[in-house]
Amino acid sequence: MPQLTSQLKDKITQCLCPPGNGVFTVNTAKERKEQLHRTMFGQATEVENLWKNSLEQLPEASNAVILGIASDCGGGILRGANWGPLFLRSTLLESYPELNTFDLGDIRVIPHLLADKYLNEATLANCRKALYQNDQSEFCVSPLSITEDVLHDFYAAFPNKGIFGLGGDHSVSYPLTKTYLQAKKKQGKRTGIIHFDAHTDLLVERLGIDLCFGSWCTHILDDLPAPEHLIQVGIRSSGKPKSHWENTFGVKQHWANEVKELGVETVIENIMAQLAQQNVDELYVSFDIDAIDDSFASATGTPEPDGLMPEEAMQILRAIAAKYPITGADMMEIAPFTDSSGQGEISRDKTLKVAGEISAFLINEMNK
Repeated sequence: MPQLTSQLKDKITQCLCPPGNGVFTVNTAKERKEQLHRTMFGQATEVENLWKNSLEQLPEASNAVILGIASDCGGGILRGANWGPLFLRSTLLESYPELNTFDLGDIRVIPHLLADKYLNEATLANCRKALYQNDQSEFCVSPLSITEDVLHDFYAAFPNKGIFGLGGDHSVSYPLTKTYLQAKKKQGKRTGIIHFDAHTDLLVERLGIDLCFGSWCTHILDDLPAPEHLIQVGIRSSGKPKSHWENTFGVKQHWANEVKELGVETVIENIMAQLAQQNVDELYVSFDIDAIDDSFASATGTPEPDGLMPEEAMQILRAIAAKYPITGADMMEIAPFTDSSGQGEISRDKTLKVAGEISAFLINEMNK
């Protein structure tokens, strides 16, 4: 049986923190964090030690492992997705108490950092001192870099487990998918990514930054067996036509209007034909909540009308899961305190309900 080595446990306990603690604030949502800890650990005190002790159960735990990345530094419209992991965890615990999953915790997020490659040596040293009390530490300091570093070791130790990522803005899917794809390639598996989103996320860079919520897909294409192994569903907000994205990058797209005009069954048939042609073994599902129509999901940074209905998204997921193993997934861009509908908590709760149903489905599939 794979083992949790002392080196990996040390990296996890240094670079991660207990579930819900990844949002670095002083007092905001303190009560919500305490409630989450009481639900998970039976108490709201000494959580750090309880979490560290729980890591010993990882080798024998479920195949589906939750990881929170409470970062919205890679976003750029309306901020607030850093609260997504805390709220979605609570939703899953309340609405799906029988869900079989192991919670690895949260990446430790310095909220104004994105990736280490953007930092100079002085900043790296200062951040290492702040996070690890050692300015000479070898650990990464930015959320994307920490996630990539930890997950390379995670997959090496536990090749049969999969990460369910809780975001965070969609930039955090870059390290989640990159490490997944590289690990599966070493296992000899042909993989594909099903990406639900209102936006293509296929920019090369945005305002000079190459890793962000609008460009992460572009930078994982080389890790796929072929570009057409990225299939995008729900696209509708783009300054360029579908032909531009497919011809430029080689990806496959199914825009939201196609689901309305052709019917969801026809779109499912087209997706399944593509997957069969690509001879895919396993799938990763990356789900931006704004793929869902804003009447159901407006608590997000870029809500968009004319999107997928929740049941349409579930129909597609059920059809895919009936034939292909889903061995990695994420749920991104839930911003609980962001509301463009004017409905406040009603909007937040509707968004979390949809996200919870989809997330619970994906986690259950990952455990099969």
